[in-house]
Amino acid sequence: MDDDLRPLREWRAEIPEPGQEWIIPQRRRMLTRVQGRGWPLGRRLLLAGALGAAATLAVTTLRPEPPAPNPAPTPPVVQLDLDSNVVLAHAAKVAGGRESAQVPLPTQWHYTKTLDKQPNPDTVRAGEGWESWERYDGRQRAGFDEDGKLIINDVSPDPGDDDLSPRQYDAKLRELPTDPKKLLAKITGDRHWIDYPKEEGVSKSAEPAPARAYRVITLYLSRYGTMPPRLEAAMFRALALIPGVRVEQGVSDAAGRSGLGVWLEGTGDRTSRRYDILDQDTYRYLGTRTVWLRDEFLSGEDEPAFRKGAVWSTALLSSVIVDRPGQRS
Repeated sequence: MDDDLRPLREWRAEIPEPGQEWIIPQRRRMLTRVQGRGWPLGRRLLLAGALGAAATLAVTTLRPEPPAPNPAPTPPVVQLDLDSNVVLAHAAKVAGGRESAQVPLPTQWHYTKTLDKQPNPDTVRAGEGWESWERYDGRQRAGFDEDGKLIINDVSPDPGDDDLSPRQYDAKLRELPTDPKKLLAKITGDRHWIDYPKEEGVSKSAEPAPARAYRVITLYLSRYGTMPPRLEAAMFRALALIPGVRVEQGVSDAAGRSGLGVWLEGTGDRTSRRYDILDQDTYRYLGTRTVWLRDEFLSGEDEPAFRKGAVWSTALLSSVIVDRPGQRS
């Protein structure tokens, strides 16, 4: 085992810690993307959580109102560290035993229901869950408006975007090898995750390879609806090979469900820590939880935008394939 892991340890040692020249543009990029899209808010924020693992990219996605002068601080998350290798090996075993799902038709829809709770108590979004539908070929999206009417919108392709349609995610997913080392090499070398998005006014920055591997794998795990069991098992084994992956128990998502909090040590600016939460029995993806470890100030402001102990959490309540928009199961 030591011989197998030595190249990965050397790989980490050769990669410098990401500095502000990488973190700040990534935050600015996420802010630009969320403000500029016509996506339902719940989907935007869940995606922001999924893509922010490497550098807590969701920090400035949606800025809350200035906090009260002396709010009662939320205590930092304190969990019991687990042996990540043991946990992820068991997760791989459970995932490998799942039943295979059929590949959806291009005209079917991916239904998701998400929940998002912002750091301020008066900025709780979609208290009962935000519902959205995306056609599997990516040509249309649907959701309910404030009057409860189902609205279906056509989606124009964005050649500079790094987001993919469900069908494109599925195709890219099935190209991955089931050998965990080869899977890591494929992901870290994929130009799609390196070169995109290409956005006007946002400078390009170099994401460390371990952070990119972690980000992409957890993104795939959050889109678990059609993943082949052997490939899901390989992803958990690949996570165990990434230096700095940690697992803690008792981490809660926005719905209050307690699970296993997976996070990557040694990336970001250490202002906050973001967990990807897995069900402790099924190892399905539950959501995210970001905890601020110290006050964070935005440029030029005296009051912190996020206070130490603040929590921002999301929950993936449902993720299924359906035949039409408006259908939930």
